[in-house]
Amino acid sequence: MSHNFSRRNFLKASMYSLGAATIAMSLTGCNSDDDNKLAKNDFAINFNHGVASGDPLSDAIILWTRVTPSGAPQGVNLTLQIADDENFDINRVQQTVVALASNDYTVKIDFAGLNAGSKYYYRFVTENEVSPTGQFKTLPQGSVDSVKFAVMSCANYPAGYFHAYAEAAKLTDIDAVLHLGDYIYEYGMGGYATENAQALGRELADDNAGEIITLEDYRKRYALYRSDTSLQQLHANSPFIAVWDDHEVANDSFKNGAENHNDGEGDFTARKLAALQAYFEWMPIRPYVKGQTESLYRQFEYGDLVSLYMLDTRHESRAKPLDYANYIDPVTGQIDSNRFILDLIEPTQKLIGTDQLIWLQDGMINSNATWQVLGQQVLMNRMHIPAELLAELANPSAQTAQTLTELAQIKGRLLAGDPTLTEMEKARVTTLAPYNLDAWDGYPVERELILQTANEFNKNLIALAGDTHNAWGGQLKDGKGNVCGYEFATSSVSSPGLEYYLQLPEQMALQFAEALKLLVDDLEYANIHQRGFMTVTFTAEKAHSEWHLLSSVHQNDYQMSSQMTEVLAK
Repeated sequence: MSHNFSRRNFLKASMYSLGAATIAMSLTGCNSDDDNKLAKNDFAINFNHGVASGDPLSDAIILWTRVTPSGAPQGVNLTLQIADDENFDINRVQQTVVALASNDYTVKIDFAGLNAGSKYYYRFVTENEVSPTGQFKTLPQGSVDSVKFAVMSCANYPAGYFHAYAEAAKLTDIDAVLHLGDYIYEYGMGGYATENAQALGRELADDNAGEIITLEDYRKRYALYRSDTSLQQLHANSPFIAVWDDHEVANDSFKNGAENHNDGEGDFTARKLAALQAYFEWMPIRPYVKGQTESLYRQFEYGDLVSLYMLDTRHESRAKPLDYANYIDPVTGQIDSNRFILDLIEPTQKLIGTDQLIWLQDGMINSNATWQVLGQQVLMNRMHIPAELLAELANPSAQTAQTLTELAQIKGRLLAGDPTLTEMEKARVTTLAPYNLDAWDGYPVERELILQTANEFNKNLIALAGDTHNAWGGQLKDGKGNVCGYEFATSSVSSPGLEYYLQLPEQMALQFAEALKLLVDDLEYANIHQRGFMTVTFTAEKAHSEWHLLSSVHQNDYQMSSQMTEVLAK
């Protein structure tokens, strides 16, 4: 099918420099395929990190590559080619671009003038070298029958193989890959989840084996991750719509600090800016505000079917999360629950901040799409567990499983209306506390406002989440108990889950997940021991989630299984 893909269609393009500054380029004179001059360099280059597309619009796309030159030139000349077919014979156009040393030899083009709902092929070439070919689809307009996303999160290179990326790359019917963060991890060898790295052949590079702090550190870590062929293939096959989480900077990051940052590592703001610069250099992404690398939230419209809001719950506005340890009386060992609750609902305890919240509410209210979809990092579901279990999980032991079993049995009896339950037994399962204060449970005021907006305006709300390394599904209820939406949370690509933290064999992990579903009122699905990814398909009638689960990320041979759930539209 012809797209009338001529030089007249191109009005503008942008090349992102330094991950922030934008250099405007005119494509009015974009060469059609009657002019076959290719970029030329006086040195050899390699495309060691593949190609990528991202942030598709109905008429535009971000196109990315990185070159590895011999020597250290200031820039590398490349020719970007786009066509209707993978042989680049139909309606081919091309434009010269430059990958600068100051951008770590990455280049990003914001390519406009495309047709809605159309498939294109692209590559970068010189007189002597050709990159891998990538493909992408622009967003559709008008009436749309279905939209399908692959949803990924938490890929830890030393922790295991990226089989999840390889499996997602096999899918031919996805519209985009939503990556919900933790695309890289900042830890060095000897740190979190690196104990199997040597056996797996996935050790960190010798010149990047410590915890990463500087711009050069972060760049090298991205280079390692992007050397993975499974990740390269997924990037080539589908456009990414990505957001960062904490490990792109440091564990449990918030606006002005992080759990995994101390004074001996220098100024946190400098580290954060270096990390975000590297992110924008290496990811096919456009900032919400041009030139501002700290603004990431943005919106994508899939016709009349899906309004997708990609949120930043991490670096732009997040207040420091509360810590239970700060509310424990050192003498009695009891939590000052009144002070804790007051601090939890304090207006300054923000996760996304006022500007982003207003932007999201306005978008949801004014959207005519069937589904309002939040692509974001942390669990929105109310994960309130018995306080007794929370204390056990803080320092897990052999007793933890026994406590969980007892509590699940009591909760089952309570739900069945067992008249023999004692008040003490009831208290064990009705005295609840938020499990994870790093998630939306630690910032309930903004969550309540979002859920109330969905409920008041009768919106079909779906929240997508990552971060926990486990797979979850459950209802989203407001403070009055109204069901305002549903959450699908993906497992991790390779980072270990609760089974690793609690040292649970598979059968016990299955039992633990079933017990959690019983103890957490709004939780309907849980898998805490398998890595993988998720696909979510939207139609006018329903949202269908399928968790694609791996038998192992520590072996080259593995099996896939899947589990599914559906939510009907109102």
